[in-house]
Amino acid sequence: MNWLRRWNARSLASQFFIAGGLISIAAMFVVGLFVSHLIEEAVIHNSGAATALYVDSVIAPLLPDMQTESLLDEASAQALDETLGQGALGKRLVSFKLWRGDGTILYSNEKELVGKTFAISDKLQRAFAGSLVARYEIASDPESDKERALGKPLMEIYNPVLQPWSGQAVAVLEFYETAEGLGDSLAHARLRSWGAVTALTATFFLVLSVLVFRGSRTIEAQRKDLKERVDELSALLTENRGLQRRLQRASQRAAALNETYLRSIGADLHDGPAQHIAYASLRLDSDMLINASTPPDAREKELAWIRSSLAEAMTEIRNICSGLVLPQIEKSSITEIVTRVVEAHQHKTETHVETIINEDGPELPPAVKICIYRFIQEALNNAYRHGGGVQQAVRAASRKGHVRVEVSDHGDGFDPTEVRPTSLGLVGLRERVDSLGGAFDIKTGEGGTTVTMIFEPMEVGE
Repeated sequence: MNWLRRWNARSLASQFFIAGGLISIAAMFVVGLFVSHLIEEAVIHNSGAATALYVDSVIAPLLPDMQTESLLDEASAQALDETLGQGALGKRLVSFKLWRGDGTILYSNEKELVGKTFAISDKLQRAFAGSLVARYEIASDPESDKERALGKPLMEIYNPVLQPWSGQAVAVLEFYETAEGLGDSLAHARLRSWGAVTALTATFFLVLSVLVFRGSRTIEAQRKDLKERVDELSALLTENRGLQRRLQRASQRAAALNETYLRSIGADLHDGPAQHIAYASLRLDSDMLINASTPPDAREKELAWIRSSLAEAMTEIRNICSGLVLPQIEKSSITEIVTRVVEAHQHKTETHVETIINEDGPELPPAVKICIYRFIQEALNNAYRHGGGVQQAVRAASRKGHVRVEVSDHGDGFDPTEVRPTSLGLVGLRERVDSLGGAFDIKTGEGGTTVTMIFEPMEVGE
């Protein structure tokens, strides 16, 4: 079955060329043999007919009435000897026989055959039936020892002798002639017939091959184009399934992180402002404020403690709210967004951040702008908390919808494997970027940490 697989692996044009070539060669061989055989028979028959007509015109007047004569008289035999032994016939004819219907040789230039009877061959039967029989071959009949001894093909002709008034064959003239030049004529006829058949077959096959190869190239081009389109669609479907899985995972993790954010906010409110307010509430119920005998100085001091606790609670509540509420950035450019978040970080931490901005692109969706703001904010905070804010830098670029934001520092770095899945910082950034179809990358080591976020044009448009 290996040959079948190799055959099916070939192109249609190649299959046609091989199969069609073999069939064309076989057809050419069969047709060539048939045509050359017909041409040979026609040449031999025409040549034999011409010779028979000539011999018949010379010999027929010398023959007696063959319907009444059983043997030739001496005068007729002598006339035939003289006619066949000299002149043009003597040069052309190798032998001559006159047959009677029962297979008896009435006359022959080989005298030892006269009066002998032989079995009637198929050629004799056809001649007695009135047909001219011509063959170009080495003699093989029992009575043709002399002709066979020559060892070369001869023109063998059986010509019926017909009655003038009835047209019935009463005898048959058999004669052999040298037929010089006939072999060359037959060879030339064969060559021409084979050449014609070969040229016609080759032309027909080449024309069909050209048409098939053109069609095959068209089919192969269409097949290749279809395969490329199918591959593209398959790749898009695979990518789409991957994006769906990423989106589902991002949505699930975003929901979990949202719950974590809520618990973190609740913990911050409980551990911070709630404690200060609870402390103030307890001091309001203290005896020092309720008892009228409390000295004014002590009462004023107690109220100062309550005001201080409430002020600290308000400060912490504002700090928590400032981290939850973003400034209006929907209509801001990337340059304005990066500048705003960097200045806020520098003011809060009293550190310096190197800023490089290269903006030359279309307007970005609000979700991407918010993601850029939160990404830089969280990355700078992590750089300050874990890397000491050493040589902080922000590089942002937007070209034709391709967005790349990079935040780096030269701190001590950290081990990414130690980041817990429930961590709100880097994990939250990764989930936010993934949910928008972007790419998130972290490189950290002894030389510092670099966090990168990338959005491709199509993903941004989505």
